[in-house]
Amino acid sequence: MIENQKIRPAQVIGPLGEPLTIDDLPSPKTKRWVVRRKAEVVAAVNGGLLSIDDVLERYGLTLEEFASWQRAVDRSGMQGLRVTRIQHYRDLYERQLKY
Repeated sequence: MIENQKIRPAQVIGPLGEPLTIDDLPSPKTKRWVVRRKAEVVAAVNGGLLSIDDVLERYGLTLEEFASWQRAVDRSGMQGLRVTRIQHYRDLYERQLKY
């Protein structure tokens, strides 16, 4: 008898519109997080390919770090993940909230 079986999709749509599978995700040994890799991990969680717990364990991230990636993507898309532009997008978002 099957109990509480988790059903996950075999693939989701990645941040650039391409199919994304578990095998396409960044390596668990990743140390350098570029925008594309962050966006792929966020897309995998948003599409149900991985759970947040899976991501935290697989990549050694903190919940706060991953949550900041999700917020950045929700607010500004992939550009919001650029470390060099974080302050710009944060200011832009705060100005939008005022009006």
